[in-house]
Amino acid sequence: MTKVGTPLAATDAQAPAARLPRRRGVELALILVAVLLSVCGYCDVGIARSGTLPPGAAGYGAGLGVLALLAHVAVRVRAPYADPLLLPIGVLLNGLGLVLIYRLDLETPDDSAAPTQLVWSTLGVGLFIVVVAALRDHRVLQRYAYVCVVAALVLLTLPIFFPAVNGARIWIRIAGFSIQPGEFAKVLLAVFFAAYLAANRSALAYTGRTVWRFTRLQLPTGRALGPVLAIWLLSVGVLVLERDLGTSLLFFGLFVVLLYVATGRTGWIAVGLLLAVLGAVAVGRLEPHVHGRVEDWLHPFASIEAGQGPNQLAQSLFAFAAGGVLGTGLGLGHSVLIGFATKSDFILATAGEELGLAGLSAIFLLYGLLVERGYRAGLALRDPFGRLLAVGLASIWALQVFVIAGGVTGLIPLTGMAMPFLAQGGSSVVTNWAIVALLIRVSHSARRQFDGQGAP
Repeated sequence: MTKVGTPLAATDAQAPAARLPRRRGVELALILVAVLLSVCGYCDVGIARSGTLPPGAAGYGAGLGVLALLAHVAVRVRAPYADPLLLPIGVLLNGLGLVLIYRLDLETPDDSAAPTQLVWSTLGVGLFIVVVAALRDHRVLQRYAYVCVVAALVLLTLPIFFPAVNGARIWIRIAGFSIQPGEFAKVLLAVFFAAYLAANRSALAYTGRTVWRFTRLQLPTGRALGPVLAIWLLSVGVLVLERDLGTSLLFFGLFVVLLYVATGRTGWIAVGLLLAVLGAVAVGRLEPHVHGRVEDWLHPFASIEAGQGPNQLAQSLFAFAAGGVLGTGLGLGHSVLIGFATKSDFILATAGEELGLAGLSAIFLLYGLLVERGYRAGLALRDPFGRLLAVGLASIWALQVFVIAGGVTGLIPLTGMAMPFLAQGGSSVVTNWAIVALLIRVSHSARRQFDGQGAP
């Protein structure tokens, strides 16, 4: 009770500041569950294939567990207020990806990808720890916006000088070692777009002249929109030259989403969709490689009717149909018939066949939760750069999952991208762990600013 005559302001000043729970114990418990589920999946594959536990189950569980615990310690020490769901979801998706790749390795003993993927996952977690430990404040990245965009353009240009792989020039291969520079470039471009739009959001939102009265869309001046538009056009042009249309679509979507978030103008979404449709129609008709994929999408069973057997998309659709609601069980499917891309572009078909609609829905829910936590962290921040960066990084996952899932299920034409964390690909898994690390830092700042100690 407040004593009579005690000023209310003095009473409020004496009240202790509220402290937010750090929830690191929740994160640790969820990490243990994620590791346990991954190990159970690994054992399930061995039992289904040979009737016994796989010989490397203990080593797999120990390796994944040590990596997850090291990442947890880094977060506990350097970002104690971070969102407790981001890291466990990343561990679970990465662990499930290793299980699916190991399962497919049993069908292709001459092409074992799981050990290599585990090495790349280790490098990804190592990069995660470095980012969480070294990056004290995400706002530091805003100073290096133009360094990031120059590095991104260099990375995007390098594959032009190397031979095409499966019709696209997106790889750098030297002495058996290969990386996909576009995976790293997307994070760098997200940093640049966020920094530039944060610095010029007022000019982009309120200057220029009005067009299309029914949408009340205002076009900004060329001085405000010109530089970022030129960088985007240059990056997309390079990707079209390399026939990496999946990443081109990703960059386009990222640019439109961030432009909408920065300006609050819904008209940019309509303009973006219109330009995307026009560009897709033009490229689909003029580029033979893309035209072939569009034809496969429109007529997925044409090769069967011609007596040539099912193509990759048809085999993928058969795999989803065979899975039904509950799936055939890990290790008991036939998605390996899809061919050379079964561990990369079409790994979602293996999940759909062997885990069924229920398992596939759970995977999509994990991705949706991962994106939602990224959006939540960004919207809670006060600084525009951090807000745009978090939304941009989370949108990369959202757009990538939509494009890949839509391609392998026949919703849209195939684009040739890697499913985050699940698919084979060292560059992809390392980049995705870097995105998790950046969102960890952003979520730490977002929650810390509401703590009694104030912002970091």
